[in-house]
Amino acid sequence: MTSVHEATPSAPVPEHGPLDPVHPPAKPMSWAMLSRALAVPLILGLVCFLPAVIAAQPGTGVRDTSYWLQLVLTCYAGARLATMILSTRRRLLQGVFWMFVYIAMGVAPFAQAVIGQTPTPMVGPRSDLVTAVALILVGCAAFDLGALLASRRPLRRRATARSGSGPATAHRGRLRLLVVLAFAASGYYILKLGGPAIFFTSRQEISASVAVSGVVSTQSNVGSAFLKGFGTVPALLGLLFYTRRLVTSRRARRSPSTVLVWSALLILNVIVNNPVSNARYWFLTVLVSLLFTAFPSSAAMYRSVLAMGVVGALVLFPYADRFRYDSAGYRPVDSSSVFEPLATKDYDQTVMFANTIAWVDTRGHTYGRQLAGSALFFVPRSVWSGKPEDTGVRVGQWMGMNMTNLSAPLWTELWVDFGAPGMVGGLALIGYVAARTDRRYARAVSRDGPGPGSVLAIAAPLIAGYTFILLRGPLLQSVGKLAIAALCLLLITSFRSRSGPRSR
Repeated sequence: MTSVHEATPSAPVPEHGPLDPVHPPAKPMSWAMLSRALAVPLILGLVCFLPAVIAAQPGTGVRDTSYWLQLVLTCYAGARLATMILSTRRRLLQGVFWMFVYIAMGVAPFAQAVIGQTPTPMVGPRSDLVTAVALILVGCAAFDLGALLASRRPLRRRATARSGSGPATAHRGRLRLLVVLAFAASGYYILKLGGPAIFFTSRQEISASVAVSGVVSTQSNVGSAFLKGFGTVPALLGLLFYTRRLVTSRRARRSPSTVLVWSALLILNVIVNNPVSNARYWFLTVLVSLLFTAFPSSAAMYRSVLAMGVVGALVLFPYADRFRYDSAGYRPVDSSSVFEPLATKDYDQTVMFANTIAWVDTRGHTYGRQLAGSALFFVPRSVWSGKPEDTGVRVGQWMGMNMTNLSAPLWTELWVDFGAPGMVGGLALIGYVAARTDRRYARAVSRDGPGPGSVLAIAAPLIAGYTFILLRGPLLQSVGKLAIAALCLLLITSFRSRSGPRSR
C-alpha cells in the first residue's frame, strides 16, 4: 500500500488543491460550527441576561425563599431550553415542554415576584407559593429523568417481512373520507353560526352565536365542544396531511387534484382556524403544527420556532387577545415596561398552583376523580350529575372569583388527584413518552421513513403544538379536541406493509 508521499507523479496535485492535507478544501459552515458560535450567547441570554434584567426591574416584590426558588427554576428551564435549541436532533415535544416551562412557569412568575403583582390573587399563606415553586422544580427534574431513561432504551423496528405490517400510514381512501368529513363538519359549523363573516369579528361574537345555535344547554357544554371540535380539528388534520404530501412527493406536486384539495383546505382553515375566532393557544397549535409539517427536516425552522417562541410569548402574546372581545369590550394594555403584562395578564400558572394547594388542604385530594372527569368529558351532566368541573373552575369558585376561566397546569391536575408521588411519577412518565415519541418522529421524517403518508409525521407536530394547551390546563377543557384528533387519526391509519418504490 502506497502512502500519500509515495503517490506517482503522473497525476500531479495542485499546490493547494483538494487533496492537500495542510490546506483542506473550504466547506460550507455546518450547524455544528454555528451552534458552537451561538451556544455561549444563547445560554447567557436565557440563563443569565434575561433573569438579570427582570431582577433589576422596580417593584415591591419580597425576596424570600419563593423568589430564590423561582430564580433557580427560571435558570434551570432556560438551560434546558438552550439545550433543546442547540441539540443536533429535533426534539419537538421536549422542546415545546421546556419553552412553556421557561415562559409560563419561569420568566413570567419571576417577573411577578419582582414586581409584586400577580394576574390572580393568592388566597393562602406565602408558604403555599414556596411549596408550589418547589413542586414545579421537582416535576421538571422528574420529566428530565423520564426522558433520560427513554434515551437508554433502543427503538425497535417492526418485523414487516414476517408480520406483513408496517409503520402507521394514512390510507388514501380513508384520507379522502377525512377530507369529506372536514368540509361537511366545518360547513355545518359555519352555517350554524351564521356564515363565514362572523369568524372574522371576535370570539365574543362566536360565543354568542354558539349560545343561540341550540347546541348548548344550561347543564352541559358537551354540544358546544363537539361543534367547535369537529368544525376545526378535521379541517386542520386534512390540511396537515395534504401539506406533507406536497412537501415530500414530487408526484403530488404535479397532481392538479392534490393541489386543488390542498388549496380548498387552506381556505377552509383560514375561516375556521384563524386567530380572530379562536383562542390564542389553539391558533398557536395550528401555527406550530403547520410549520413543523411543512418543514419536517429543517433544523433551522425547529430552532427558530423555539427561539422566536420565547420572544413572541414575552412581547406579543399578552397583547394577542385583541379579538377576544368586540370593540366595546376590549381594554388595551397600558404598561410602562415590557415585563408588566407578564405580571398582570395570562400567566397565572404558578399562583394558581399555590391556590390549588390551599384548596386541597381544606378539601383533600380527589384520588383520580378529576382525571376521570377529564377522560369522560363526552358524558353530559344530565347523565352524570356528579361529573367534576374543571379544576381551575372549582378552585376559582372556592376563591370567590367572578371570572373562573383560570388555568390548572398539568402539575396541578396531578397534585389534586394523587399528591406529590403521583405528580412526580406522572411527569416522569410524560418525559419518557415525549422522548420516545421525539425519537420515533425523527425516524418518521427521515429519508428512510414511511414516506408522505406517515401518521406520526403529522401526529407529533400536532401534539407538540397542543402541548401548550395541555400544560396550561385545565384538562377537562383540553381533552375534547385531542380526542377528536385521535379519532380522526384512527379512522385513516393503516399498518399494511407496502412493497415497491415510494412515490416521490
